[in-house]
Amino acid sequence: MDKKMQIHIWYVIGAFLLLILFQSWYTTSQTVEQIPYSQFLQALQDGRIAQVEIQEERLVGRYREPQAGRSMFVTNRVEPEIAGQLRAHNVEFDGTVTNTLISTILSWVLPLVFFFALWMFLIRRVADRQGIGGLMSVGKSKAKVYVERDTKVSFEDVAGVDEAKDELKEIVAFLRDPATYGRLGAHIPKGILLVGPPGTGKTLLARAVAGEAGVAFFSISGSEFVEMFVGVGAARVRDLFEQARKAKPCIIFIDELDALGRARGPGIMGGQDEKEQTLNQLLAELDGFDPSEGIVLLAATNRPEILDPALMRAGRFDRQVLVDRPERSGRLQILEVHIRKVKSLAPDVDLQQVAALTPGFTGADLANLVNEAALLATRRGAGEVTMADFTNAIERIVAGLEKKSRVLNPHEREVVAHHEMGHALVAAALPGMDAVHKVSIIPRGIGALGYTIQRPTEERFLQTTEDLKNRMAVLMGGRAAESLVYDEVSTGAADDLVKVTDIARQMITRFGMVPEVGQVVYEQERQAFLQNQIPWSQKQDYSEETGREIDLAVRKLVDEAFARATEVLRARRADLDAGARLLIERETLTSADFPALAPPDKRHREAAE
Repeated sequence: MDKKMQIHIWYVIGAFLLLILFQSWYTTSQTVEQIPYSQFLQALQDGRIAQVEIQEERLVGRYREPQAGRSMFVTNRVEPEIAGQLRAHNVEFDGTVTNTLISTILSWVLPLVFFFALWMFLIRRVADRQGIGGLMSVGKSKAKVYVERDTKVSFEDVAGVDEAKDELKEIVAFLRDPATYGRLGAHIPKGILLVGPPGTGKTLLARAVAGEAGVAFFSISGSEFVEMFVGVGAARVRDLFEQARKAKPCIIFIDELDALGRARGPGIMGGQDEKEQTLNQLLAELDGFDPSEGIVLLAATNRPEILDPALMRAGRFDRQVLVDRPERSGRLQILEVHIRKVKSLAPDVDLQQVAALTPGFTGADLANLVNEAALLATRRGAGEVTMADFTNAIERIVAGLEKKSRVLNPHEREVVAHHEMGHALVAAALPGMDAVHKVSIIPRGIGALGYTIQRPTEERFLQTTEDLKNRMAVLMGGRAAESLVYDEVSTGAADDLVKVTDIARQMITRFGMVPEVGQVVYEQERQAFLQNQIPWSQKQDYSEETGREIDLAVRKLVDEAFARATEVLRARRADLDAGARLLIERETLTSADFPALAPPDKRHREAAE
């Protein structure tokens, strides 16, 4: 029955009860007369009373003949001794009745109401703290429902993921015209899983699909299904799909699916765990609806390796769409989208250069970059955002906030200057390395006392053994400079050592680039992407002797990188000392300020000219 119809029925019942009460009161007031006790005694003496009913505090009686149109009377009882004395003096008198109704309410009803209100208040506080909203809405879905005008997102607002957009455009075509799209017997996939690193635009893509299709969009996070009460998650899954069936055609979007669909294990609960019940209900609902009805299930996760295999089989999440970090052209498109929000842009801003300086940035990172650049321009009181603001914003995101309060003593500044100049000169000397964009000794972030930024000249997807060895040499350039100049090393190379050791270990255990150890994979990728592998199920598949060989090979690669960096810096010792002095003076250098930082081909070309 409709909720509005139920409300109308209760209105009718309430009005009927009020009508009966009014009729009873009116009838009583027309037939029963309230008289004083003295008048009752006079009527009794005159013989006008036919019948009397004696109650605890009242007398109810009937006249022999109606008096003033009333046949019955009621009066309050009075003590006989007092009544006799008052009557002797010809005084009109009457009694009063103690109002027991009010005392009953005060003694019974009000305490019950108080404790019930207190109980409801405490339950409401607990419910709000647990996020369940109320006892009557425990099993209700918390999905936010949007329509086309609410999402305000279209494919034009999504850039840098053209392949993913092409995959999802047929979903839009099906939702707009399911009959035409399925004329050859094809049906749309039941579930589509958007997979990719955090911040790549998975949620934005799902909302764009809803905006393009113009259908209802149910959005909910996987963590909102599971609560403290057993069975709540399964009830919410049922309620969500029930709402979707009423609103079809529609899109159900479950964000952070890994919170709901984590792989099930044997456990100690025998399959009665709340999360497992919720997942089982989701699997049942996926099997229970027909995609031709116009219901499409979208989900997003950045941890596909921990999802339950039952979710990933055909017939449930039929398709996996990779939403990866954008390439250089994709970053440029994303920047062009977010740059629309900037009201005034300086002519010197080169988005191509900004895209080149941001390898590995996701869509969220680029949006944050544009916002940071606008904030920097606003903070310095400028009327437009310049290229310098974008460069400073990149440095702030990559290296951290400037620590102006961290003052280094003169010796530490010299060590940091030689360290950073060592990185830069080795990078400028070795072939195939990214060009040095900036060198600075301004402390940033948590522990960085200086930094060197390199600008990729092109997108690279493969790296050879020589490329990786050159990268290791660049990382060891800072420690090599310290050892060459001061004949000792400091703790400033701690992060460099971590990175160079990781590269060396991957070259041996994953890429098979060291002949002495062999072309054998000894370790899998630490986070298996787009594979149903459980990270904790991986084990060491080699002997202790092989482990020792790996450790020795890692040490050898690191030592060779250090020796190579030392050799390059020894040959360019004059540039190292001159660059360190200039860096101490200016704190920040570019290749334009110090030509020795330019790539070899550019230095040779300038020398020939």
